[in-house]
Amino acid sequence: MFARYPYSSDELAVQWIKAFHIVFMVTWFAGLFYLPRLFVYHAQCEDTPGRERFKIMERKLYYGIMTPGMILTIALGLWMLVVYAWEAYHDAMWLHVKLLLVALLVVYHLYCGKLLAAFRQDRNVHSHVFYRWLNELPVLILIAVVLLVVVKPI
Repeated sequence: MFARYPYSSDELAVQWIKAFHIVFMVTWFAGLFYLPRLFVYHAQCEDTPGRERFKIMERKLYYGIMTPGMILTIALGLWMLVVYAWEAYHDAMWLHVKLLLVALLVVYHLYCGKLLAAFRQDRNVHSHVFYRWLNELPVLILIAVVLLVVVKPI
């Protein structure tokens, strides 16, 4: 009655890669949203055991969740780009803007790593208010990327 898969084997492979690209993107963004929130609380923390606990949480989030999520998101995205998307969309402005926004996210991710190192060395120079504002940047980029990919306005 219904075909099990409405895709050819090549199209099915792309669908699986796209699905895992989205899964790892969500993982990466979860960390991008949560790490600056931890920085807010860490910057407000006044006791040594609390600060040490935040250092552990931040390290595990950055190296155990965020960084693998970023690497796999980019690797799978590049795979899709090379295999089929570049030929289909190389003239599409939305793709170029999306790639620029992903590059900005990588810079943001690395900047969070720099802030993590400052906290680890007890050399944080920013207030909790700074981290509250910093926490908004990935939200704006996520909205822009989703709109670009789904609506393709440009």
